Amino acid sequence: MTEEKRLIEQLQSNENNNTAFKELITLYKERLYWHIRNIVKSHDDTDDVLQNTFIKVHRNIKNFKGDSKLYSWLYRIATNEAITHINKNAKRLQISNEEVKNLAINNLVADVYFEGEEIQLKLQKALTTLPEKQQLVFNMKYFQYLKYKEISEILETSEGALKASYHIAVKKIEAYLKAN
Repeated sequence: MTEEKRLIEQLQSNENNNTAFKELITLYKERLYWHIRNIVKSHDDTDDVLQNTFIKVHRNIKNFKGDSKLYSWLYRIATNEAITHINKNAKRLQISNEEVKNLAINNLVADVYFEGEEIQLKLQKALTTLPEKQQLVFNMKYFQYLKYKEISEILETSEGALKASYHIAVKKIEAYLKAN
C-alpha cells in the first residue's frame, strides 16, 4: 500500500483521522500556502484561505474517491477557495476582480513577508493582466514547478490546452515587461 493510500484510509476512518489530518497538514501546508499566495498575494489573506481549504478538506475527505491524486484534489480545493476569496473581496469592495488583484499587488510593497525586488513586483503586476486561467497555469508551472500532467489533474484541463495557455501567458508577460 502506498503512503498516499494509507493516509487516505486513515483520514477516512473514524479512529486515526485526527493524527492523519495533522500529517496531511504537515505534508501539504507549505506547498498549498505558496500556491494560494501566488493567487491572492497577501500573507494574511493566504492564511485565511489556507485555513478554509483545510476546513473544507476535513469536511469532505470522506467523499474523496481517489479518482485523482490526493494533492491534486487539495490543490483544486485551494484554487477554488482562493478564487472565491478574490470574488468575495471584489463584491464586498464593489470593485472588479482585476481591481482586487491590483490592490493586492500595491499592498505587496508594504507586506513584510514579501521579499521580492522591483523585477518581482513587475512580474506580479504583469500576472494581474492575464486572464485567471493563464495566471493559474503560469503560477503552477513557473513558481511551483508542477508538470503539465499535474496541472492537468488539478485544473481538469488537457495538457495541450495548458501548454498553449502557458505559452500565451509567457508572451503576454514578456510584452508587459518590455512595455514597462
